[in-house]
Amino acid sequence: MSAEPIIYGLIFVGVLVLVEGVYLVAFGKSISLNSRVNRRLEMLEKGQRREEVLDKLRKEMQQHMKAKTIPLYSLLAEKAQKAAIAFTPQQLVLIMAALSGIVFLGLTVGTATEVPVRAAMSVGMGIGAVFMWVSMKAGKRMAIIEEQLPDAVELMVRSLRVGHPFSNAISIVSKEIQDPLASEFGVIADEAAYGRDVGEALKDMAERLDMQDLRFLAVAVTIQQQSGGNLAEILAGLAKVIRARFRLFRRVKAITAEAKWSGKFLSGFPIMALIVINIADPNYYDEVKETPYFIPACFFVGIFLGVNLLVMRVLTNIKV
Repeated sequence: MSAEPIIYGLIFVGVLVLVEGVYLVAFGKSISLNSRVNRRLEMLEKGQRREEVLDKLRKEMQQHMKAKTIPLYSLLAEKAQKAAIAFTPQQLVLIMAALSGIVFLGLTVGTATEVPVRAAMSVGMGIGAVFMWVSMKAGKRMAIIEEQLPDAVELMVRSLRVGHPFSNAISIVSKEIQDPLASEFGVIADEAAYGRDVGEALKDMAERLDMQDLRFLAVAVTIQQQSGGNLAEILAGLAKVIRARFRLFRRVKAITAEAKWSGKFLSGFPIMALIVINIADPNYYDEVKETPYFIPACFFVGIFLGVNLLVMRVLTNIKV
């Protein structure tokens, strides 16, 4: 069996690790989701002015959607925005190009494929690695925010019940909880301090993150501002609803996990079987390789395996 597929896989994994390493080197450990330090507070403690910190965080949160006109970048912009990637869109495009060059060099050294094939694989791996890295970052960050939100709302409820105004309650949340939600609420607290409507700021955050629970929070605050009422009781009820939805999401995820992994296994089993057969008997497919239907059949198999994954994903994507 040829070692080229293994080399392709190792190069792709190496490229993913390289992107993460460059990101941490460029922006420091504090930008990692594993950091216990609130990034906004850390920037303030380093002596940066509140206006500078607000401007920098807002720029990071909005820069990707403003760059949707860049070719191909529109497919990545929404996920990059949800992940709050500190790289600018131009930097991400340059990283894709640099990674493609590194992959091409690695394929040139490690394989004997034709130049057009190496070029196509290099571009695919360079772009695909950045897309996968950003998607992983976005998924992890959104999952953390969803888990943090009920605690943040309950902290606001306790603050309101002891007499703090709502803007102060948001400021307390931004200081007491961890990132990523802490910096998001910190931006809202700073914007409110400079005169922006809190309900409008919450609505913008909900739309930027595309999270239904945040939309509920923004609507509740806006209605209370316009009609009055006990905001603490409203948010207490909202916290219970968010927790109930979160438990339901987890239950649905557990129920559909078997079907998702079944789809992945059924799609991956033919590839694993192909590898095992080639290792056990390298000449097994020699008689059919020369037939005119071999290459088209390989394409059809690959297409059907991809369709299987898409169908299983649609069937298990239950809306709650």
